[in-house]
Amino acid sequence: MTVSAQHKLSLRWGRRRLHREETALSTHRWRLTPWLFLLPALAVIVLLILLPFVNTLRLAFTDSTLLRGGEFIGWENFRRMFADERFGTALLNSTLYTVCVVPLMVALPLVLAALVSGAGRLMGFFRTTMYLPVIMSPVIVGLIWTNMLDKRGLVNELLGTLKVVTEPVAFLTDRWLLLFSAMFVTVWMGLGYYMVIYLAALANIDPSLYDAAAMDGAGPVRTFLHVTVPGVRSTMGLIGVLSSVAAFRVFGEIYVLTNGTGGVGGGDLTMTMLIQREGTGLQARTGYAGAISLVMFVILGGLLIAQLVLQRKQRTS
Repeated sequence: MTVSAQHKLSLRWGRRRLHREETALSTHRWRLTPWLFLLPALAVIVLLILLPFVNTLRLAFTDSTLLRGGEFIGWENFRRMFADERFGTALLNSTLYTVCVVPLMVALPLVLAALVSGAGRLMGFFRTTMYLPVIMSPVIVGLIWTNMLDKRGLVNELLGTLKVVTEPVAFLTDRWLLLFSAMFVTVWMGLGYYMVIYLAALANIDPSLYDAAAMDGAGPVRTFLHVTVPGVRSTMGLIGVLSSVAAFRVFGEIYVLTNGTGGVGGGDLTMTMLIQREGTGLQARTGYAGAISLVMFVILGGLLIAQLVLQRKQRTS
């Protein structure tokens, strides 16, 4: 083989090697590109969610306070918590809140969505009106309803004028009335939000199903029960999950209606309010608050898993 032939052969092999290296490099860069887009979101998740969760998990097993790092004490915080009457009250209130609010949040927005799903300016006006509470601050909403439910507020004045009651109703001082008043405010604020989700689901139902129901002589109620409800069943499950988490984590409504006291004697404390009380202030017991937060996390996790399993069984059946 001549020198020129060897030179050409080496050039050819060099080009092929360079091409393979460039191909590998471009493939490597292509694999890294999605991660570069995900990096900001992953950084936010790690810094604002994962690290605080790990820190809370660590604090739950210490006697940490606001001014002291604390030492490892094992399960002592959990023993103290289950013997604490305030924890039992908060768990009862949050559970009752969830049981009462979630069915209303699943059913009422669907009825509203079915009523205002038509076209026209009037329907658009009703949809906008129902959505207004969603964009309002919970504090502003709480202050509005605090004034309305006061002993000299609009509601009591109206009830007195209509001779329904002879003395003002203690909406903001009676333990159970205050709790159910807060539930009403929560439902009032959330109706518009879940209504919009249902409107999107209703738009995906095949119109021919409604035509078939009309030809069969089905009225509005039967059409709603046998066409609309089955068509949005998966959306109902989604709203059940979202509203369950929101109801169990309720804070703003109770806090504003009770002026931050948790009701008379703390009878209307919820889990999040108890965490806020124990975890803030100069006398904060961050370790104890972390233990309560961890129990709340386990309860919500179990609730979500149970709902997801139930939805899967309904789909398979």
